[in-house]
Amino acid sequence: MPDFIKSIEESARVILDLSLIAQDVKSAADMMLKSINDGGKIFWFGNGGSAADAQHFAAELMVRFKRNRRPIASIALNTDTSLLTAHSNDFGYETVFARQIEALATEKDVVIGMSTSGKSENIRLALETAKSKGIKTIGLLGGDGGTIRSLCSIALTPNSSTTAHVQEAHLVVGHYLCETIEHFLSI
Repeated sequence: MPDFIKSIEESARVILDLSLIAQDVKSAADMMLKSINDGGKIFWFGNGGSAADAQHFAAELMVRFKRNRRPIASIALNTDTSLLTAHSNDFGYETVFARQIEALATEKDVVIGMSTSGKSENIRLALETAKSKGIKTIGLLGGDGGTIRSLCSIALTPNSSTTAHVQEAHLVVGHYLCETIEHFLSI
């Protein structure tokens, strides 16, 4: 049986180690805020637990985080089941996010790909598409950032390869991004 205290300690270590990427997290918040103030949108996408987190963060910006304010154009690309299943059936799952970026995103926007391994092919292709269109990219990654890291304007990579702990750290980072944007956004 796993030791609960050791699990908590490892989780805490990964979260405390986020201080090592604090400047990158601040830069990501600044990039997102500039996009929003310039009329851009924030696109989030991921698979599995990262898809759930993408929806969560998009909702925090679109609705509210801590205070009532104007909505922020923020969209999770993994939420439209008709689109996801039609595209996957007709073209394959690898390009499901890239196609949406191609159709919806502009140079004013920021796209945020989430992959706890840093190796998800559909996330990589979407970030590659965004980069080819001159769109700023952020990666919420894990491990060493994998093949995705080089496609990110800013790669936010917690110090862990354990999926659960990476996701816990992504939650902390995502909440900070939402709080910072909301704090500096005019009502």
